[in-house]
Amino acid sequence: MDEIILDILQDSIAVKESSIKNNIDNIKAGAQRLAECITAGQKVLIFGNGGSAADSQHIAAEFVNRFRIERPPLAAIALTTDTSILTSIGNDYHFNDIFSKQVRALGKAGDIAWGISTSGNSANVLEGVKAAKELEMYTLGMTGSSGQLASLADLGFTVESDSTARIQETHITIAHILCELVDRILFPEQF
Repeated sequence: MDEIILDILQDSIAVKESSIKNNIDNIKAGAQRLAECITAGQKVLIFGNGGSAADSQHIAAEFVNRFRIERPPLAAIALTTDTSILTSIGNDYHFNDIFSKQVRALGKAGDIAWGISTSGNSANVLEGVKAAKELEMYTLGMTGSSGQLASLADLGFTVESDSTARIQETHITIAHILCELVDRILFPEQF
């Protein structure tokens, strides 16, 4: 059992290390875009399914509450949390529309839409990103090693793994790096 545990740990470390190194330029660009969006009084809309829905909520909380420093709240909304909206859209229209309708209702040019899909092919995430692009929002996409999301988004963060668990672990690590970089850009005097 010890060997299994240590093998999982080593695999997680290896995937994070290679993915972060491969995405370093995109991470820097993403942090800059997020900081510019927030500085301009705009907001970040974040969405995904399952574990990626939980990550959306986690990331939004880091922006709205705080990450590592005491600072004003930053505008971010997880589009995964309102069960009445999600179920009414899913029931009256289609599950593929649950994020695109919210993006159209809440998003505007200058905002950022941040879609998360480990497969890169979640239809509702892709539709949310497409709706954001129609509104002239900047789009971020977090995905695994395949799928359409990375090429559809203006800026994609890909994780070279076929393991959903490793992809999700790396997504949240990249998101935490983005949160810290945004804080450092917006509040340099606190570091």
